[in-house]
Amino acid sequence: MSIQQEKIKELVDRRASARMGGGEKRIEAQHAKGKLTARERLALLLDEGSFEETDMFVQHRCTNFGMEKSHPDGDGVVTGRGTIEGRPVYVYAQDFTVSGGSLSKTMSEKICKVMDMAVRNGAPVIGLNDSGGARIQEGIDALAGFGDIFEHNILASGVVPQISGIFGPCAGGAVYSPALTDFTLMVKDTSYMFLTGPAVVKSVTGEDVSSEDLGGATVHATKSGVADFAAENEQEGLATIKRLLSFLPQNNLETAPEKPTQDPVGRMADYLNEVIPDNPNKAYDMYGVIRSIVDDGDFFEVHAAFAKNIIVGFAHMGGRSVGIVANQPQVLAGVLDINASRKAARFVRFCDAFNIPLVTLVDVPGFLPGTQQEYGAVIQNGAKLLYAYGEATVPKVTVTLRKAYGGAHIVMSCKQLRSDINYAWPTAQIAVMGADGAVNVLYAKDIKADPEHAAQIRADKKEEYEKLFNNPYQAAQKGYIEDIIEPRNTRFRVIRALESLKDKRQEMPAKKHDNLPL
Repeated sequence: MSIQQEKIKELVDRRASARMGGGEKRIEAQHAKGKLTARERLALLLDEGSFEETDMFVQHRCTNFGMEKSHPDGDGVVTGRGTIEGRPVYVYAQDFTVSGGSLSKTMSEKICKVMDMAVRNGAPVIGLNDSGGARIQEGIDALAGFGDIFEHNILASGVVPQISGIFGPCAGGAVYSPALTDFTLMVKDTSYMFLTGPAVVKSVTGEDVSSEDLGGATVHATKSGVADFAAENEQEGLATIKRLLSFLPQNNLETAPEKPTQDPVGRMADYLNEVIPDNPNKAYDMYGVIRSIVDDGDFFEVHAAFAKNIIVGFAHMGGRSVGIVANQPQVLAGVLDINASRKAARFVRFCDAFNIPLVTLVDVPGFLPGTQQEYGAVIQNGAKLLYAYGEATVPKVTVTLRKAYGGAHIVMSCKQLRSDINYAWPTAQIAVMGADGAVNVLYAKDIKADPEHAAQIRADKKEEYEKLFNNPYQAAQKGYIEDIIEPRNTRFRVIRALESLKDKRQEMPAKKHDNLPL
């Protein structure tokens, strides 16, 4: 065998060894937990044969606590680039079979390097997390590595889409990188996220809680809102990431790819002419409205299990990707509260950062009252949504279906927040408050002065108020809405509006950065 052949064989053997990660036994242990390896995940995520690995032979530089005895190639993370449905992406996947996926300084350098490549080349970056946290043996170097990753997350924010998949443990400082990215997906039963684990919680507070109950996928998808998606298994999780990307542009200078459809732009949805109940206090399902107006009835919801009184997600209309924000009358009558406000605000800001038009469907009776909401800063959280709509420069089309009362009307992309085109259905009620509340305020003295006829006074004044405000014509007369439209024609009117706005240009005042009410 020649020297060249020996060198080639050495290379082949090194590559084969690196691809085995921590070895056969640790791979079997990973599978026994119902988890895939880092490379298996990337193989499912990326187009077949498209993955180009970087830094396969990087090794850690730690010499403490026996670490000098083992220097595995790759150092616990697989990084590189590939394609998803032909579109370039940059990826990193932590390998739990190597030192528990713990983060070293060299691992952070690999991750930061691939993130730099993503920003330079204008492509999304996807991180698949499965790590025991900072590598204790490296001390401050491991912490510095986390800090480097966080800074790269911050600098890439709003430049390229960043998606985090949590496919195992993610604890301590490691949780901040997913929190800084645009979307976070978790897998039920096999992934968790928390700053302090169950043992620390018990020692400090005395509370006995499992990892799943403290920071599992269901908890973060329903209670904290940390997770945008909770998948049943890893295969579903990876498929969800791929579907999400189909609605997004490559970067902040591009628009999302169009999706051809046979669904006619002028398709009428007769169902919508019957959807609003005669009783104004009766609920209906906003999902039916959304699916009636988007292409092929296909709606991809984000944060589906959190703050269900508001719906956010992606769809296509006339082949173009749009972000949908809609109140849900079936949950808390569609009121806005703390969680709904921050959920929607986050989504609106993402769409604005990445040139995705916003379609807002309004049926909101107000903000949720009560001490819990006020003490929890509903004012500031509501202001987040108001701010997000007000600063957004993407095309904004708003349709008021029924109620739009008080401050909630303003917050939900009203004309004064620079919404481009505002429509209303004939059933729209745009006012400071509902008829019952208004009568109690405006005619309190009359009612108190004549208790014998109080019920009749209320009924008469309520009818008078409803004639004046419980219709969209006053708003139309004053130019606050562009048109009152027939419900079944909503799809056509919204798509035509978006078409007229496709070349929209709107500048913001010069500033270093804004001061969002966090």
